[in-house]
Amino acid sequence: MAKAKKMTTVTGNGSRLEQLENLAKVLAKQIDVCANGLGDGAKLMPPLAKQYRETIKEIEEIRGVADDDDEIGRILSTREADGKSGAVR
Repeated sequence: MAKAKKMTTVTGNGSRLEQLENLAKVLAKQIDVCANGLGDGAKLMPPLAKQYRETIKEIEEIRGVADDDDEIGRILSTREADGKSGAVR
């Protein structure tokens, strides 16, 4: 995976897909920092993980990637289509 660029650079010069791919790299780096117990990891991990999942999903949608083997993704998509929360209890 290539090194993340500054978001301001990618925002000014990149396509939507390039912006999202760079954001995924930035988020992944921050998730790694949280996972190593540095900073406010316990507080920041849930929103970072959620944003990372949403970013990856949007990247896949733009690329036209559909993973039919992703059972959790199918469940969440079905719940979303039914107007239900993505949270599974």
